[in-house]
Amino acid sequence: MKDILPENNVGVPIVPQLLSNNAEDFTGLVKILLDLGYEEVNLNLGCPYQTVVSKGRGSGFLGRLDDLERFFDTIFESCNDKIAISVKTRLGLERDEEWAGILDLYNKYPIKELTVHARTRKEFYKGTPNMEAFAYAVANSKNPLCYNGDIFTKSDYHKFRENFPQTESMMIGRGLLTNPALVREIKGGPTITKEEIMAFHDKLYEEFLVLFQSETNTMFKMKELWNYWQYLFEETENSKAVSKYIKQIRKAQRATDYLSVARMLFTMCDIKEEARFEG
Repeated sequence: MKDILPENNVGVPIVPQLLSNNAEDFTGLVKILLDLGYEEVNLNLGCPYQTVVSKGRGSGFLGRLDDLERFFDTIFESCNDKIAISVKTRLGLERDEEWAGILDLYNKYPIKELTVHARTRKEFYKGTPNMEAFAYAVANSKNPLCYNGDIFTKSDYHKFRENFPQTESMMIGRGLLTNPALVREIKGGPTITKEEIMAFHDKLYEEFLVLFQSETNTMFKMKELWNYWQYLFEETENSKAVSKYIKQIRKAQRATDYLSVARMLFTMCDIKEEARFEG
């Protein structure tokens, strides 16, 4: 509830995202969101993680289109005159060939925006997005589209815009976690500096410490972010300093040890010209 309370998001246009395959649960949550003043809710049909998929949620729901259609019938009938419903999706569960049938289903409903991660669940985040499948969506979707998948640099962004000028909306996930200045760079602003990311790190650490009231929990939260930030830094042929420090960060059991290693990484390693997530 802390994440969605309006007082914690002043000036930030939040769209809450729900992971659900139960229409009654979905509509019940919508009532809570309406009471908080929200005007849009997003249904996540893209999450590829096994703990979610095994319960038939996220991209796991894409393997049961009949059930998904019944779910849509209920939530759009119950909620669409009260709150806008957008959808985040993958191309299918196992094969790209599933996509045409899934898109046909989406076209039956007034989805405010359809965000397409151009991979199947089976692909997870491996390989490259299927841009032919996204082009099929551009040609055949009756709902507004938003693109998602492997936008890591400003050159990735501009290449996409050149190929799909009619698609104005874009969801950037791992790219923005890796490089917090990516949107600024896309807009023509300066690239991120080592001093900037170090100051950002320190501010996040301080804020998490206040929130969690625990150095250990704060440290583990920061470790999650290094899964992305490690790709900001240059790994030279003669020095594997980044890899060495990342290993030490992962092994750290005390906050003082973690902070010492993080400071050494910031001091000894240089920022890349373009950061590309490789996980």
